[in-house]
Amino acid sequence: MEERNVKLTTAEIAALWKIYISNTAVRCFYIHLLHHLQDEEIKLIIEEVLVLVESIIEKIEYIFEEEGFPIPNGFSDKDIDLSAPPLYTDLFALSFLYRGGQVIIPSYANVLQRVTRLDVYKLFKECLYRETEIHQKALSIMLSKGIIDRPPNMEYPENVEYIQNRPSLLTTWLGEKRPLNSIEISELFVEIERNAIGLILLIGLIQVTKDKEIKNYLLKGKKLAEKQVETYEKLLKDSDHYIGFPLPVEVSSSTVSPFSDRLILFIIATANQIAVSALADALSVSMRKDLALHYSLITTEVLKYGEEGLKLLIERGWMEQPPQPIDRKKLNES
Repeated sequence: MEERNVKLTTAEIAALWKIYISNTAVRCFYIHLLHHLQDEEIKLIIEEVLVLVESIIEKIEYIFEEEGFPIPNGFSDKDIDLSAPPLYTDLFALSFLYRGGQVIIPSYANVLQRVTRLDVYKLFKECLYRETEIHQKALSIMLSKGIIDRPPNMEYPENVEYIQNRPSLLTTWLGEKRPLNSIEISELFVEIERNAIGLILLIGLIQVTKDKEIKNYLLKGKKLAEKQVETYEKLLKDSDHYIGFPLPVEVSSSTVSPFSDRLILFIIATANQIAVSALADALSVSMRKDLALHYSLITTEVLKYGEEGLKLLIERGWMEQPPQPIDRKKLNES
C-alpha cells in the first residue's frame, strides 16, 4: 500500500497527540526564557531548541491536516505574557533544557518502538537525533560553567563476583544492611536531581500564582519534592555517600506570572507523570527491601497528587481529551 493510504494507528495517534501538546507547552517556557536571557552562549542553545520545538509542531500539524485529523488546541502565545519580568535566571534556563533532554530523549526512543508508518517513524527518528545533539551541547556548556552535578564516585571492583545462594547472604542482599550497589546509588542520585530542579521550578511558580487553589496545590507539590530529596539524601548518607551539591535558587524576585494558570497546571501534571515513570524504573532495579518500600510509598503519594492536579484541570475545563475511538457499545444501544 502507498504510505498516504495507510491510516495512523492508535499508537501513532497517541504519540503525535501527546508530543504535539507537550511541545506547544514547552515552547511557551522557552519563549519566556529566551525573551530575558543575557548569556549569549545559553541564548544560542535556547534559540536552537526553540527552532526544533516549533519545527516538530509544524510537522505534526501537517500530518494531522493530511489525515483530516483535528489539530489539538495545546498552548499558544495567549498562555505567555512577555511583559512580565524574568522569573528564572539564565543558569536555570540551561539546566531546564538539559534536564528536559533527559526525559525527552528516552520518550522519543520509546515512541520509535511503537510506530510503523514510515513518515511518522522518520519524524521521531529526526526528533531523537536533534534532541540528542542539543542535549550534548547543553552538557558541554554546563561543564564549561562548572554547574553540572555528578553522581557519587566509587572504587572500582578488583574482579567480577556473583551473589552466593546462601540464606544468610541472600537475606543480607535483599535486606537493609547491605551497602547500596552502583545501580541503586545511581537511581537515588537521579531522583534527587529530578526533584531538585522540580523544586526550583515550583518555587518560581508558587511565587507568581495568584489563584489560591492552584497555589495551595503547588505548595503541596513543593513539600512532596522536598520530602523525596530528604529521603533519598538520607539513604545515600547512611551508606556513606554524599552528593554534596547545593540547591541554588535560580528564581528572580518577580511576582508577576509570565504563564497562564492552565499552562502552569499542565506543566506540573506532566512533571508528575514523568515522576511516576522514573519511580517505577528505580523500583524495578533496586533490590534492597527498604528502597522498594520507599519507592512504593512515594509512588502512591505522587499518584494521589497527580490525581488532584488532573481534577483541577478537568473542573476548570482545561483538560483536552485524548483522541477516543468510536464507542460501539453506545452505538449498539441507540
